[in-house]
Amino acid sequence: MAAQIDQIDRNILAELQRDAGQSLDEIARRVGASKTPVWNRIRKLREAGVIGNQTVIVNPEALGFEACFFVLIRTSEHEADWQAAFLKALRERPEVQEAHRLAGDIDYILKVRVANARAYDAFYQALISEVKVFNVTALLSMEEIKSTTALPL
Repeated sequence: MAAQIDQIDRNILAELQRDAGQSLDEIARRVGASKTPVWNRIRKLREAGVIGNQTVIVNPEALGFEACFFVLIRTSEHEADWQAAFLKALRERPEVQEAHRLAGDIDYILKVRVANARAYDAFYQALISEVKVFNVTALLSMEEIKSTTALPL
């Protein structure tokens, strides 16, 4: 069930999505409210689960992670034990930034960030040594056109 939020909450969330590191005073000024009510709203949004962990966005290329692969996985295994092993393998691989179970011909899609193709191959070899998969297709992203964590409020 979606949380009930008003326009002020949406404005606060938009500001936090834009830059969660800005001061409470700056957020309050930008949304046209005073500091204490803004703080109370942020606290309530956290308690309601609307706001989760706050992190920083790190530029992967600045740290040498220049290759982004989208990995399409098809499996013939759908038992609980296989799923548990697969999910464990994904959680233990820091290269996996996102993992989604899909409807359709492809069972899973992963977003994998690595230094280069050789590093991807090491990831791939480790993954298939841990869990049996039917088919793996890796697609190298040539250019990131848009990437955002912001929701359209």
